[in-house]
Amino acid sequence: MTAPLLIIAAGGTGGHMFPAQALAEVMLARGWRVRLSTDARGARYTGGFPDAVEIVQVSSATFARGGLAAKAMVPLRIGAGALSAMARMLRDRPAAVVGFGGYPSIPALGAAWALRLPRMIHEQNGVLGRVNEVFSKRVDAVACGTWPTTLPEGVEGVHVGNPVRGAVLDRAGAGYIAPGDYPMELLVMGGSQGARILSDVVPPAIANLPMEMLRNIRVSHQARDEDGERVSAFYAEHGISADVQPFFDDVPRRMSEAQLVVSRAGASSVADISVIGRPSILIPFAAATGDHQTANARGLVEAGAAIMVPEDAANPESLTEQIHMVLGNSDAAMQMALAALSVGKPEAAEALAQMVEALAQKGKQT
Repeated sequence: MTAPLLIIAAGGTGGHMFPAQALAEVMLARGWRVRLSTDARGARYTGGFPDAVEIVQVSSATFARGGLAAKAMVPLRIGAGALSAMARMLRDRPAAVVGFGGYPSIPALGAAWALRLPRMIHEQNGVLGRVNEVFSKRVDAVACGTWPTTLPEGVEGVHVGNPVRGAVLDRAGAGYIAPGDYPMELLVMGGSQGARILSDVVPPAIANLPMEMLRNIRVSHQARDEDGERVSAFYAEHGISADVQPFFDDVPRRMSEAQLVVSRAGASSVADISVIGRPSILIPFAAATGDHQTANARGLVEAGAAIMVPEDAANPESLTEQIHMVLGNSDAAMQMALAALSVGKPEAAEALAQMVEALAQKGKQT
């Protein structure tokens, strides 16, 4: 008997792709076949997906980039992607289709809607993304990573949490070494694509720390390609040991070894921080749709696990103060780490997998 097929539709950024990877890992372990439907941009994040996942690139586009001619082509490209996805689904009928957001998820979700296949979405943030908002009333179930999530009237969500990859689960609750007078690790992350403001303000903030603290600090800093050289040069000029890269493929290890994480408040980053359990300083992306990164950070902040710094207040002076506050108080840092664990949901991928299987079972009965 052929194993049931799950189609996962996701793309755009690591924020969509990482939880998609986590679900893929669990569904494969449950004996399912898994196909990922994404575009060329999303395919850049598939390196960590299990080899058993079939990866299909579909035609997609976004209205957010390009000129008028490019925007005029968006509906045509998405339509072509949907027709292609529909043809594949007719040849190999999926038991369920799950969308994680981003424009590359439109073709598969659109095809599933047209064919009346069991379908659902998972929203990682506290505010629905544009694509998930459109499909929220056109799917059979809505799973939410952040709670509460703002949903359209008449739409009910199920709080499952944000699935984290197996590499993160392997470090779940890793023992925390509170800061002290010995080597300390500081992890700086601006999301899967880096963040310019963190490259602008964090290095000088670290350089302003008292020398007795600074001499112990080792920095892992995720910076965009165009910022990497100047960030590396700044750290070197100030005698700060730093590893600067555009993308870390071993974030779980680096995070588990860190005394402090300075990060954007993307849903996946927040989930990783809470499952591993680390103190953090979160700087939400001010231009995020519906200010959803502030909503993402709220759980950690209210638990006493994180310090939230609005983007317009993020300057070297304020960040120096916040970093010193954490690294200079080992007891408080330990309490922050424990508080982060208290809001983590390491079982999120399993909970989402149960929803998928229930949806597929219901689809068999209709």
